[in-house]
Amino acid sequence: MIGNAFRKIRRDVGFRYGRRLRQFNYWLVARVAMIIISALRLLPPDRALNFADRAARRIGPWVARHQVAVDNLRKAYPEKSDAEIEAIASDMWGNMARLAAEYIFLDALFDYDPAATKPGRVEVKGVEHFVRIAGEDKPHIVFTGHLGNFELLPVAAATFGMNITALFRPPNNPYLADYILSTRRSSMGSLLPSSTGASFALAAILEKGGNIGVLVDQKFTGGLETTFFGRPCESNRVLGTLARHYDCDVYPARCVRLPNNRFRLEIEDKLTLPRTAGGSVDVPATTQLLNDVVERWVREDPGQWMWFHKRWEISGRKKRRPATMRDKPA
Repeated sequence: MIGNAFRKIRRDVGFRYGRRLRQFNYWLVARVAMIIISALRLLPPDRALNFADRAARRIGPWVARHQVAVDNLRKAYPEKSDAEIEAIASDMWGNMARLAAEYIFLDALFDYDPAATKPGRVEVKGVEHFVRIAGEDKPHIVFTGHLGNFELLPVAAATFGMNITALFRPPNNPYLADYILSTRRSSMGSLLPSSTGASFALAAILEKGGNIGVLVDQKFTGGLETTFFGRPCESNRVLGTLARHYDCDVYPARCVRLPNNRFRLEIEDKLTLPRTAGGSVDVPATTQLLNDVVERWVREDPGQWMWFHKRWEISGRKKRRPATMRDKPA
C-alpha cells in the first residue's frame, strides 16, 4: 500500500511538473513569436514578407516537421526526385512563413474593391458566386483547404456582404491562440472554434439560413475512410452530413498565392453532390469528392499546401460499421 501511495505521489508530481513545463514552453514560444512580430511591424509589408519567406526556407529543414513533410511528399509524388521533393518542401516553408507574417499586415494586403478600375494585390475569380450566395435567403456551405493565404477568403466574403461563420482550429499554444483569434475577429467576421459540439453549432447556423465555411483537408481521427493522392486516409464527415440534412448548395473556394505578394481568390461553381438511390446526399461519396477537389488544387501548386501534418496516418481504432450504414438517412 505504501509503495502504491508513493507511486501515485510521483505520478501526480510528474503530471503537475509536466503541465507547468508545457505551459512555460508555450509562453516562451509565444514571447519569441511576439518579438519577431514586433520587429516585422517595423518593415514595409513587402520587405517583411520577403524576409519571412527567406528565413523560413533556411530554418524549415532543421525542424522535426520537415521530415514529416518530406515523407508525405514522397507518398504523394513517388515519381519525383529528392531534389524536387526538397524544392516543394522549401516552397511550403516559405508559404507558411508568409501566412504567419501576413496576419500583421492584413489591412494593408487586402485591398480588393469590387468597384475599383485598377487591379490591386487581391483579385477575385467567381465574383458572381459571392454575390449570389450573399443575396440568397438560404443556407450555403463554402469549403477550402490550407492553401495560399486561406484566411483571406472570409475577408472577401465580408466585402460582398456575405454573412458567413468560419470553423477554425485554434493553435495548441493558448498564448498564440489568443493573439491569432483577436486578429481574425477584427477582419473575418464570425468564427467558431473546432471543438466538441462544433457540428451542432454549425447545424444551428444552417438551420437559421446562415452560411458556414469549413477547412476539409486535415486528418480526422475516427473519420470516414477515404483516399487522398490515391492513399487511404480518414476524413471528417461533417460537411457531407450537413449538406444531406439541409440539402444546401456547396461551393469550393481557395486562395492562390501570386508573385510579388499578390493573391487570387477563387470560388468555383457549386458542386453536384453524389446522391443515394433514395435521392439524399451520399455522405461518404461527398466526403471523397471534397478530397478530390483539394487534391486537384494541391497538384496545381504543391508548394502552397501544408504538407507537415499527418494526413495519411490511420488511427488504430476498433472496426466499426461501414460508413454507408451510419450515414443512411432515417
